[in-house]
Amino acid sequence: METKPLPREAALVVNVRSRKGQDLFEAASAKLESAGITLRDRRAVEDPADLRATVREIVASGVPMVIVGGGDGSLSGVVDEVVGTNCVFAVLPLGTANSFARSLDLPLDLDGAIAAIAQGRRRRVDLGMIDEDYFVNGASIGLSTMIGETVPHALKRYAGRIGYLLWALKCAVAFRPFRLEIDDGGSTRRFWATEVRILNGNHHGGVELSEAADLSSRQLLVQAVIGRSKFELARDWYAKFFKLRDKDACSRDFHGTEFRIAIVPPQRISIDGEVLACTPVTARVAPGAIEVAAPR
Repeated sequence: METKPLPREAALVVNVRSRKGQDLFEAASAKLESAGITLRDRRAVEDPADLRATVREIVASGVPMVIVGGGDGSLSGVVDEVVGTNCVFAVLPLGTANSFARSLDLPLDLDGAIAAIAQGRRRRVDLGMIDEDYFVNGASIGLSTMIGETVPHALKRYAGRIGYLLWALKCAVAFRPFRLEIDDGGSTRRFWATEVRILNGNHHGGVELSEAADLSSRQLLVQAVIGRSKFELARDWYAKFFKLRDKDACSRDFHGTEFRIAIVPPQRISIDGEVLACTPVTARVAPGAIEVAAPR
């Protein structure tokens, strides 16, 4: 079935506090115009707290495509403004992990990402929801949340994923396992766990955590690292990072459209890298919620 081509007019919004946002804003503007995309508006946003209002204003103006440059937190923070509209959501991966871009198979370099916007295709994808908040790629509970909540911005910006790893080692000393309860509406499961990942896409923290998760599956994947051992949690990340044969030995996967997740003691939740919620929560899929610019 033939789909409409991607728009040739767009607005560009870049979080200049993201890892590469400040350095690449002007280059991105010029390269998009050179690739045949007419920019009706372009904004370099200094304060991330202003991103959502900026995108809301731009979408309300009737622009057919909004191009957002930043990391996963930037994308997640503004995607609510695109839901329920005809505006195409396009991504410039200028953050640290860029997990949503990886889940879309989007090139991570500026030229490749712009080529996907200029020469790619429309793709309708799901979003995840934590209670009433949309997210693009994944949410997590556990050590990832502690890292996301405390990692210094400078370390994240200049050291990238290596900075996350170094900070993870520091946070692991104080981290404790928790009691997890997952209710999918049909059954309730209870475990000791060290981490929970609620996945719309297949990447988290820049690492492919599951080959089964897909942005168009109309399901969420809840992945729990079972047990009380921090060593097993480290082993799980190591095995998944290097794609070892036993990479799923320490985790269990649950597929469904809606889950009620409760934890003792209650835990804060990192949503696409930003700590924004606390258990208990309801996680659900929003099937086919937005159209994105994707590679052909």
